[in-house]
Amino acid sequence: MAALAGANLIYGAGMIESGVTFDCGQLVMDNEIARMIKHTVMGIAVDDETLAVEDIAGVGPFGDFLSLDATLRHMRELSQPEVLDRRVREDWEARGSRDLYTTCLEKARDIIREHVPEQVPADVAARVHAIVEETDRAAGVA
Repeated sequence: MAALAGANLIYGAGMIESGVTFDCGQLVMDNEIARMIKHTVMGIAVDDETLAVEDIAGVGPFGDFLSLDATLRHMRELSQPEVLDRRVREDWEARGSRDLYTTCLEKARDIIREHVPEQVPADVAARVHAIVEETDRAAGVA
C-alpha cells in the first residue's frame, strides 16, 4: 500500500467493461466517489473546537450531543453526497427503494437535458482553430 501514498489521479470515470463502454450513470456515480475522496484527502481539522473536549465533559456519558450547536456546525463539514442515500433502510424503502445506479442515471439524464455550457470567448476559439490548422498543415493533413 505504501507505493500508492500520495497518488492523486483518478482514472476511468464513467468507464465500464475495461474502458470499452462509457456509461453516464456510472460517470455520475464515479464523480460522487471522487468528490468524497477529494474531501477526505483534504484532511480533518484537529483542534480544541473539533475535538470538543469541553462539550464531551459537559454532556457526560450517555448524554445528547446532537442538540449541541457545535455538532450541527461540524456535521456540515462532512462529505455531503448528492446521489448516495444515507437514510435508514425503513426510510429508503418508504421512498421507493431506488438503487444508486437508477438515481445516478436519472441525474445524468437531467444534466444532459438541462446543462448549458459556457461559451468559449471568440479570441480563444480563434486561437484554438489556428493551432488546429497549423498542426494539420505540419502533419500534411490540410
